[in-house]
Amino acid sequence: MSARLGAGTYRCRDVSQSAVAAVDAGVTWVDTAPNYASGTAEAALRPVLDACPQVRVSTKVGFVPDFDRQAARDAGVPPYERDQGHCLARPCIAWQLARSRARLGRVPDLVFVHNPEHGRTDRADLSRTLTGAFEELESVADAGKIGGYGVATWAGLSSGMFTISELTALAETVGGPHHCFRAVQFPVSLIQLAVVADALDGGGALVEAREAGLDVFASAPLGGGELPGAMTEELVRLIDPAASPAQAVLSVALSAPGVSRVLLSSSTPAHWADALGAAACEPLSPDRLRKVIDVLGT
Repeated sequence: MSARLGAGTYRCRDVSQSAVAAVDAGVTWVDTAPNYASGTAEAALRPVLDACPQVRVSTKVGFVPDFDRQAARDAGVPPYERDQGHCLARPCIAWQLARSRARLGRVPDLVFVHNPEHGRTDRADLSRTLTGAFEELESVADAGKIGGYGVATWAGLSSGMFTISELTALAETVGGPHHCFRAVQFPVSLIQLAVVADALDGGGALVEAREAGLDVFASAPLGGGELPGAMTEELVRLIDPAASPAQAVLSVALSAPGVSRVLLSSSTPAHWADALGAAACEPLSPDRLRKVIDVLGT
């Protein structure tokens, strides 16, 4: 596969155990956020990161966990956004990044603006919010406090709130030709196939990201863990007759044109072995991907 596996920590019951299993399997990237595991994910990762300096880490800014609200007030985070649980004002970003560095015990390799579309319906308002966020992240990156930044979204691209081209243009406006906008993260799976279909037709987010030189982190490749159990024998055979249901599901995200890393949340060595089996196979051909898309009616 051209794409590689990364360890996601969303919905992990035991973040440390999941990260150890991933690193033991050879995974070299872990993705997290301040609000994961009820706000404990970053601190839980620190012992693993301390022991494994070769492992890179990405975190996020935006969502404020409940037990961080008082600290947010003390830091002067704007009340409205803070009390909504999601804040992308520059003081909030600076505050969250300082806490993330302390909890992780290192400078994050990437920081994603987390679901900037959250609670917003006006594209102009979102553009203003992203401008301020990018300005802060460029400043922090210039100071060496993060390695680079990106945008992680669930529905911002599919809903038309923004495009990859608009994000890249904004980064160039804010940071110039040597800006630090490096990556995007969004769902790619058997239930999020429209972006794959667009790429096979030569357009859409995956193509725009590739042309802009951005890394693409595919999130939720197993559909929250529900897809392997929903696979029929016929669909598994169509994707790869030699694959397990989980491998068949993963192979679609791993084979999507333009995907750099597929983020998988798994806590057992057996699950990681199964996933690595999928990652070791040749990518599905465009024709095979098109057949899958046709069968699922996207």
